[in-house]
Amino acid sequence: MSAYPITRADRTGEIPGLAGRLVRPGDQDYDQARTAWNLAVDQRPAGVIRPESAADVSAALSYAAARGLRIAAQGTGHAARPLGFLADTLLLRTERMRGIRIDPRARVARVEAGVVWLDVVHAAARHGLAALAGSSPDVGVVGYTLGGGVSFLGRRYGLASSSVQAIEVVTADGRLIRADHEREPDLFWALRGGGGSFGVVTALEFGLFPLTEVYAGVLWYPVERGSEVLNAWAELTRGGLPDELTTVGRFLKLPPAPEIPEEVRGKSFVIVEAYHAGNPGEADALLAPLRALGPVNDTIATVPVPALSHLHMDPEQPVPGAGDGLLLDSLPAEAIDAFAAAAGPGAPPGLLSAEIRHLGGEIARPRPENGALAAIDARYACNAVGSTPVPGLVAPVMARVDAVKQALAPWAARQVYLNFAETRRPAASFWSEQAYRRLRQIKAAVDPGDLIRSNHPIPPAGR
Repeated sequence: MSAYPITRADRTGEIPGLAGRLVRPGDQDYDQARTAWNLAVDQRPAGVIRPESAADVSAALSYAAARGLRIAAQGTGHAARPLGFLADTLLLRTERMRGIRIDPRARVARVEAGVVWLDVVHAAARHGLAALAGSSPDVGVVGYTLGGGVSFLGRRYGLASSSVQAIEVVTADGRLIRADHEREPDLFWALRGGGGSFGVVTALEFGLFPLTEVYAGVLWYPVERGSEVLNAWAELTRGGLPDELTTVGRFLKLPPAPEIPEEVRGKSFVIVEAYHAGNPGEADALLAPLRALGPVNDTIATVPVPALSHLHMDPEQPVPGAGDGLLLDSLPAEAIDAFAAAAGPGAPPGLLSAEIRHLGGEIARPRPENGALAAIDARYACNAVGSTPVPGLVAPVMARVDAVKQALAPWAARQVYLNFAETRRPAASFWSEQAYRRLRQIKAAVDPGDLIRSNHPIPPAGR
C-alpha cells in the first residue's frame, strides 16, 4: 500500500463527512493529539483525527483509503507501544465519543468508543449494577473488551468480552454494522476477544450484574517476607477457591509522589489483594492463613463496587512506563521463589510492581456462545512494570521485566493474554490454533487490504 502525501489543503479539515479536523505533523496541536496514555511511547502518525460520531469514523476510513494510508483506532492509548511505526497511518483518537446509556431493567450498558471504565462503573452503580471493569479506572472500555478483559469479578462472571451483546463497528469499506449473535455473527465472534484488527468499534452493548458491594482490600507485609507470604498465598490458590474470590500476590514499590500517604510513600511491600463477591465470612475463613502471618496493615472490608476501581492502585492519569506480562500454567513453590528472586527485595531496582493474578473460575470455562477468546487456558497471569520518566530508563526497566519473565519461563503457558502484552508477539500466541485460523479468514473477508491496524495485528488469510 503506497501512501499519497497529506496535502496543505488537508490541514483545513475539509474532509467530506468529517465534523472534526485532521491534525498533521507541523500543526500546533499535533504533539498533544498524538500523545499516548503511556507517556514514554513516542508515536508519530501521519495525522490524527478525533471523530465525534460513527459518521466521522466512516469519513476518516474513506479518507485514509483514498490516500493509501492505514487507520489505527485508539481510545486512551494504553498498550500503544506494540503499534510501532505509524508514518503510514492515521491515528483515530476516539476520546470525544463518550456517550453512556444504562438500561437498568435489561441490565445492559451501551457505551461509545471513547468511554473509560470509571465512568461506566459509576453509571451502573447508580442502578445497583456492576460491570466487568479493568483494574485501571481510566483504561478504555472498547480496547480492554476487544482484548478479552480480565476483571477482578471475572472468576465469577467471566471475561468482559463474553458479556458483550452487540457491537457497532465501521468496517474497512466505511459501512456501519451492528453485529450480534444473529447479525454478522462471524464478525461478532471475532471482535469479542480477537482484538482491534477487524474494524473501528464505535459502541458496545454488554451485560451488567446485580452487585452493589464487595468484600475487598489489601493485606500488607514487609517486603523482606516476600517469599514466605507469596508461598502461603500460592498455597491458598491451589486449594480450589470459590469463583467469588479473586486474589493477587504482588511486590509493590510505591512512588515518592505527593498523592501517596506519607507513611508508605516511596516504600516497598509484599501484598496480597483480595476481591470477594460473596459472603464476607466465607472469605475470612479462606484468608485466615494469610492473616495468621501478621500483616502490618489489613484493609479488607465491605466496600461499594466503585471502590474496586482504585484498590489495585494503578495510576489514574497518563504516566511514562514500560512493562510486559505472561500467563502461567502452574505456580509451585519453585516458581514463587524464582519470582521473589527476580522481583523481590534482593533484585536490582527498576520495577514498581510485579504481580501474579489468580485466574480460573468462569474465566477458564469456554462456552459455545463466547467469542474468539472463549476462555483463558492458564491458571495465573503475571505482569511487571516500571517507571521510565526519561528515555534512558526504558532499557534497564525492560531488563528487569525480562528477568521476571525468564524466571517464570519454566511454568509459562503457551497462550499469551492480549491485554498484558506490551511487546510484539507472534499473533498466533494469543488464541487457540483453530481460533487464529478463523480470525485470519474473517480478517480477509472484512479487510482484505489490511487497512485497519491494531497493536497486535492479525494478517488476512492468504498473506
